[in-house]
Amino acid sequence: MIDEKNQEIHLANRPEGMPSEKDFEFKNTEIPTPNEGDVLIRTLYLSVDPYMRGRMNDTKSYIPPFALNEVIAGGIVAEVVESKSEDFTKGDVVTGNLAWAKYSLANEKAIRKIDPAVAPISTHLGILGMPGLTAYFGLLDIGKPKEGETVVVSGASGAVGSTVGQIAKLKGAKVVGIAGSAEKINYLIDELRFDAAVNYKDENFKENLAAALPNGVDVYYENVGGTVSDEVMKHLNNKSRIPVCGAISAYNLETPDIGPRVQGLLIKNSTLMQGFTIGDYTEDFPIAAKELGEWLASGKLQYEETIVEGFENTIDAFLGLFAGTNLGKQIVKVADPMYAKLS
Repeated sequence: MIDEKNQEIHLANRPEGMPSEKDFEFKNTEIPTPNEGDVLIRTLYLSVDPYMRGRMNDTKSYIPPFALNEVIAGGIVAEVVESKSEDFTKGDVVTGNLAWAKYSLANEKAIRKIDPAVAPISTHLGILGMPGLTAYFGLLDIGKPKEGETVVVSGASGAVGSTVGQIAKLKGAKVVGIAGSAEKINYLIDELRFDAAVNYKDENFKENLAAALPNGVDVYYENVGGTVSDEVMKHLNNKSRIPVCGAISAYNLETPDIGPRVQGLLIKNSTLMQGFTIGDYTEDFPIAAKELGEWLASGKLQYEETIVEGFENTIDAFLGLFAGTNLGKQIVKVADPMYAKLS
């Protein structure tokens, strides 16, 4: 018998500018009872991601906004504690886009089982989950790096950017990362073996970036936007490609983000600039997941996780994304398993 209480995180207000604690509410609720075809899951890890900030606005986008005074949902790794589905049993480890809650119900079609023997289960929120898939498709389908080309990655020490850079290296490209601290720059060069890395917070950022790009930019994987992007664009080569994954520099602005116009640069360089979301590639997820898993198992890919302990610290972890406190994937550890066997 479960003797814990349930708790959920609801969106209390639509943030104006940077979100704060007052925009969220922790609500005590009853642990739900599964119906036929449902499973009751207990959250072990949950993911906080920059795209979630956009869902807090009541604006049209590629995904519906979060509803006010209702539970927020995101990537979850959980264990099954009760099942009314033939496909899942107590102790199974599953993942899906589910409620920010200690316990929640999931329909059997909304979750998938993961094998804890393949890799640590938290990786299914990072390098083997949405960030890894986002890196894979954006780089390989839109960026199409060729051997000897120069690939620039902004937000390079994050979950997506760090994977992009490593895949580009596997394809024989020269990789230049852009990040925001000396620790992150060292990580990119010493651990991930990027060819160069530049700190955008340095006074000499423009000069340092130019020095790192003697042959210009063939692929720019865009995660940040703003003045960082403006500077990279000055170095575009002919027939360069720009996969646009994110623009985190603008997510909390209260006025429209206005900067240099890019049309002239795109025309002059015959550059392809294409936005995308991971939902564009749903049918090909198994192919990418298989290759990412093989690269990870063989040691060709590395990853870092910044794990915040405790469900009560979820909002701090989310806000930390915009302060750049994380290295690699930002994750919240909610609980240790009660029923799942992880090894």
